Amino acid sequence: MLLRHSPSAFAPMQRRSLIAALATSVALGLSACSEAADPAPTDAITAAPVAAERESEEQFLARAKAIHDRVITIDTHADINTGNFTETVNYTMNLDTQVNLVKMAAGGLDVAWFIVYTGQSTLDEAGYAAAYANAIDKFDAIHRLAEDIAPDEIGIAYTSDDVRRLAAEGKQVAMIGIENAYPVGLDLANIKDFHDRGGRYMSLAHNGHSQFADSNTGENAQDYIHGGLSDLGREAVAEMNKWGIIIDVSHPSKDAIMQMLELTRAPLIASHSSARALTNHTRNLDDEMLLAIKDNGGVVQTVAFGSYINEARRVHLEQGRQALTESIATALEIDILAPSEIAQLSDAARAAYDESIEEVTAQVRARVGAEVNATAPPATVADFVDHIDYMVGLIGEDHVGISSDFDGGGGIEGWNDASETFNVTKELVLRGYTEQQIEKFWSGNLLRVLDEVQAVAARIQAE
Repeated sequence: MLLRHSPSAFAPMQRRSLIAALATSVALGLSACSEAADPAPTDAITAAPVAAERESEEQFLARAKAIHDRVITIDTHADINTGNFTETVNYTMNLDTQVNLVKMAAGGLDVAWFIVYTGQSTLDEAGYAAAYANAIDKFDAIHRLAEDIAPDEIGIAYTSDDVRRLAAEGKQVAMIGIENAYPVGLDLANIKDFHDRGGRYMSLAHNGHSQFADSNTGENAQDYIHGGLSDLGREAVAEMNKWGIIIDVSHPSKDAIMQMLELTRAPLIASHSSARALTNHTRNLDDEMLLAIKDNGGVVQTVAFGSYINEARRVHLEQGRQALTESIATALEIDILAPSEIAQLSDAARAAYDESIEEVTAQVRARVGAEVNATAPPATVADFVDHIDYMVGLIGEDHVGISSDFDGGGGIEGWNDASETFNVTKELVLRGYTEQQIEKFWSGNLLRVLDEVQAVAARIQAE
């Protein structure tokens, strides 16, 4: 028999220990987050009935599956390769990708935000031109899938009403997110252009500082160029508010994020981030940021990325990669310099150093999978939902959502592609979340933000 209890009794680590201890028994006593010494906030998890509700495993799975089928499921981050959006190779086929229409149907994933991602490069005219061309290629690919290749199977949603309409028609749904505003260049008119092409959220930086904002990647060396947002970045926030593009804070630095929260007139999101209190990665959000997003009315889309949700895995990967890098550099007789030392090099010496480091990086890339990643502790759906639990306990059920980062590094044990999406709902039900709460996590909270962002845009345009 399965026992369903209130998910508000124990902290995540306590709960995980309980689940491990009871997994082989006939019944499971399940509970979820908020700190054990303190009562859960009134806007956090709504307690299930005090009396345990006994059901067989078969009954439990049927109940969880029914909930999964009734709610609209949205994954806010799935990267794409435009080579998979052609007439002969495309998402109507079960490609070797974590997301495609076949896997979405198998797992009951209704909506995927396909990502117009651009890696950060040089802040100059040539860099901006190449970035813009890359972005347009991805916009065009998404439209080609929905409008030319498989219009009877998938449609693009631009509003929450579109999402609900397409889902009711039995179609899968594509939405478009923009990861890194670098392709905007210096012409803020491109923000409206990207909106008109279907972009409904955008981050102002990725892994590297952009013309708009510092990146989280500067944290360890405290190596920043803007002190948060640049002047152009502040203007970009206003433009995004004006045209109805959700601001995404998943990659910028903390200072940039806090400044965006001060400036924006609309709620924002973190499209694929988790809780730093549980996993100490610079891509995650600390409690101050989480609480500020709550006050803003925004949503944090918890991400199924192994090193962002499992601390043991993060430490193993970080230490293993560092040791491998040092070993390769020593073998090549190359000294790894600190950022302060690199800054003192002449232009010629810097170029020579960068070239030598490229060789180290190439060898690390070739060996890290087998020598480091393969031996890392796995991250699981239980770890993922631990982050949901923590954030619900801290900022409330109205500010938490779900994302995968599939085909961009995401994927965990139990949710390693879209066909396994039901496992997330199953874990949420197992922990005692109600259907109403699960609906909020999967889609309701995100669509509320989209509605509010578009309402703010309409008001600004009318001013």
